[in-house]
Amino acid sequence: MRKAAEIQMLTGSIGQLKGPVIVTGAAGFVGARLFNILSRHRGDVYAIVRDTGGWRLADFPVGQIIQCDLTDRGELSRVVRELAPQTVFHCAAYGAYPFEQDVSRMYETNVSSLVEFIRLLSAGPISAFIHAGTSSEYGTNCSGPTEEAACHPNSAYSASKLAAANYLQLVGKHQGFPCINLRLYAVYGPQEDTSRLVPTLVHEAMNGRLPRLVDANVTRDFIHVDDVCAAFIQAAARIDSVPNGSSFNIGTGQSTSIADIVESARRLFGVDAQPRFGSLENRTWDLTDWYANPTRAHEDLGWRAEIGLADGLLTVANWMAQMPSGAFETSTKHGINQPVEPPTRGVSAIVACYRDGEAIPQMYRRLTEVLTSLDIDHEIIFVNDGSPDDSEQIILDLSRQDTRVVGVNHSRNFGSQMAFRSGMEVASKDAVILLDGDLQDPPEIIREFHRLWLEGYEVVYGIRTKRDMSWLRSFGHKAFYRLFRRFSYVDVPIDAGDFSLMDRRVVDWILESPERDLFMRGLRAYVGFRQTGVEYARPKRAFGESTNDLGRNIGWAKRGLFSFSDAPLTMLTALGSVAFVLSAVAAMTVAILRLLVPDIAPRGATTILIAILLFGSFNLLAIGLVGEYVAKIMTEVKRRPRLIRSSIIRSGKSIPVRSPNHGR
Repeated sequence: MRKAAEIQMLTGSIGQLKGPVIVTGAAGFVGARLFNILSRHRGDVYAIVRDTGGWRLADFPVGQIIQCDLTDRGELSRVVRELAPQTVFHCAAYGAYPFEQDVSRMYETNVSSLVEFIRLLSAGPISAFIHAGTSSEYGTNCSGPTEEAACHPNSAYSASKLAAANYLQLVGKHQGFPCINLRLYAVYGPQEDTSRLVPTLVHEAMNGRLPRLVDANVTRDFIHVDDVCAAFIQAAARIDSVPNGSSFNIGTGQSTSIADIVESARRLFGVDAQPRFGSLENRTWDLTDWYANPTRAHEDLGWRAEIGLADGLLTVANWMAQMPSGAFETSTKHGINQPVEPPTRGVSAIVACYRDGEAIPQMYRRLTEVLTSLDIDHEIIFVNDGSPDDSEQIILDLSRQDTRVVGVNHSRNFGSQMAFRSGMEVASKDAVILLDGDLQDPPEIIREFHRLWLEGYEVVYGIRTKRDMSWLRSFGHKAFYRLFRRFSYVDVPIDAGDFSLMDRRVVDWILESPERDLFMRGLRAYVGFRQTGVEYARPKRAFGESTNDLGRNIGWAKRGLFSFSDAPLTMLTALGSVAFVLSAVAAMTVAILRLLVPDIAPRGATTILIAILLFGSFNLLAIGLVGEYVAKIMTEVKRRPRLIRSSIIRSGKSIPVRSPNHGR
């Protein structure tokens, strides 16, 4: 077992890691053990899981467990943006178990998602990326190969993992990405999947029996999971001292046959039964001389295996002794990957909040009732856009009660349009619903939105047939929408605000749009797709006073008009042309009148003054309109951050958000 000095050194290495730290594949055997060890010493460690934390993470706070399908680019991008990890332990993989045979999924998980993950991390403050490779990369060249030895894959899984290792070597060596590939040998230990050899052997031996076995001469290099976790930590701590993209063999260097490990189990647990070698069919990749050459890991990482096989088997036995009755049979992935009924598509409700502290609890209650009644997976994202009230604390309390509530806090007020964009960047479901936090967008309309979405519409927007406001303001709004539609180069629906449901495809295209002076309803129309509207009467604000005064409404109108119409410039050109023609005609007329009827021609300063004022006004109007477009150009070319998040709230915990370039 590990000595006190080695444990102290390992603890020091954990403290050296730059945070935040994430562990992908943390619901799996190695990932869960690594997350367990790291989280004992640091509070900024997060487990990334595909579906749920599972039985291995049942005792950990939900705030440290982040659900993310790494093969979903949107979800992966969300996690990288939110957490801005500096140290990544990438343990996610598919294909290591005999029942994981979907080759397309192997490459999607082991290669494609890795490439996208590295692309996203490269734009941030990444300092260490440690990848869980496999000794299967060597294939049939398995007898103590060095890291430079030729690889001869003998399965689809080994080929996919070798492709991943080669890509890491490429980005590490040629692009300077700080990464290491650890080629893990036969990892075993507590909480291993109970369908595997070691747990099955120990379980049966503890009951005086032996399981069915493959050929006695099949060999493996059995390495304890705690030694493997130590290798991950040492690799991250020493990443600056080894070439980027390097691979390291992580094994004991000892070839242990199936006969050897069975004999060890018989001695440890006093089993009299004789082994039945060959009673279980060998796997196609089982080999007779499979072991590691860990010399490079010893020399460069200062790592070596410390836990002997007998001690390791006892740790497995101790774990099993603490298992509840029947837990052994359920502690396996076997059967999980069988085809199941496709889940219903989920939605993310995004609520833009500014001075809406009183309305947030009611919005949460009404949204929850509607989304629960639809029986769909959902999350509710409250974007606190620099509210001076207690909105942040209210959102924090709600997220503590309901893990489906997510909070996004901005460093200041960036406006509702950026609040919606911020929520869309964080959203992880198949569609988003945009609502204002003042309850003027009735959540009950979402039922009709959802029905139309299921019918195939990618955008469903609300059409305001009636507004609870003065006739003058109502007339102004209606006039704007009609004027906007008349002059815009996109077909913007009349009386349609931000309240809408948008499919993930639409959201992804909107997020591709780079503009900073955002007009969401215009952009929603611009991206197209199949759209329809739902009529509703818009009530007045439930609490407090509206923050949209006359000046803000004029600003809204200008933003929409100048973002999606070049009609003002066209009108200026036309006006200038008409004025030029009229001026030429007037000049010729005056000249002719001077010659023919001198007393009729206009005289005096009044005529000149009127002409100067008229054309001067035209010039000022023209300069002003051009200036509006120039101002928008300046806003875009300065490329300041569109918005700044101060923190993300999940499960009652506020997680500070760093700049994407922090540490660079």
